[in-house]
Amino acid sequence: MHIASGVPATIGFCLLAGLCAPAFAQSSAPPDKSGYWLFDPMPDSQMRDFSTDRPPKANAPNTVDAGHFQYETDIVNFAEQGTGKTQIFTLLVPNPTFKVGLTNNIDFEVNAPTLVGVRSVNSATNMSSTIWGLDDAFIRTKINLWGNDGGPSALALIPYVKAPVAPAGIGNGATEGGMIAPLSFALPDGFTLLFNSEIDGLKNNADNGRHANFMNLVNLSHEVVKGVTLYMEFWSDFNDDPTQRTTQLSYDLAVTWLVRPNLQLDAGVDVGLTSATPIIQVFAGVSQRF
Repeated sequence: MHIASGVPATIGFCLLAGLCAPAFAQSSAPPDKSGYWLFDPMPDSQMRDFSTDRPPKANAPNTVDAGHFQYETDIVNFAEQGTGKTQIFTLLVPNPTFKVGLTNNIDFEVNAPTLVGVRSVNSATNMSSTIWGLDDAFIRTKINLWGNDGGPSALALIPYVKAPVAPAGIGNGATEGGMIAPLSFALPDGFTLLFNSEIDGLKNNADNGRHANFMNLVNLSHEVVKGVTLYMEFWSDFNDDPTQRTTQLSYDLAVTWLVRPNLQLDAGVDVGLTSATPIIQVFAGVSQRF
């Protein structure tokens, strides 16, 4: 399957949903929140339900309420990947993203550099190496186009840029960026269907040229008991590097527990379905809003 071919279909799906959005908006009349911003915060009584971009790989289309702060972080994140006779183990402790609501429909987000350990073990030579250092930083903004305060669908655009602060062996030293488009639908019986399409501009492995990278996923979630939500996700990534094209696929499972209205714990596991994908990735995290 050529994963990139899913991008036009998803974009068309988003456009179709956009044509329907005005009709959806007419069916309800949410309070006017357009006057609130960073220095005139949204009153607590009008804040949206807590929404995060974790624990799965999917990004939600909802933004942080104007004038409020939110963090989302892995407590621990461990992955194992096999490449021929080499096993690569990666550990992140922690991996925080800090968010602040600028307006009712726009927030600003920074995925801060985090401590990363990468250990490589070659079974043929019995040689191993370990590198510790900071990961790259990611700066992005989320712009909700509709559905932020309810309705049958929601769409956002998330442009981002990567600041290359990681050392060799952890990062590639290049400034890169891209665009993410999360689109969600409220289904019957409390299910939520979420699509993400992403296109990135990445540095070539062999030179300073650039190539496209395409990600797509579909995510289904449901609150099984009060405050506990399960997520199932199928994720794909096609890297169009001219010297080393790779396809990654994974099946992901996650669970969240809303301990309090503004505090959430989570855990999950991602299972790789191709040789280029990490064999397994396990993680646990916490998110909180103020």
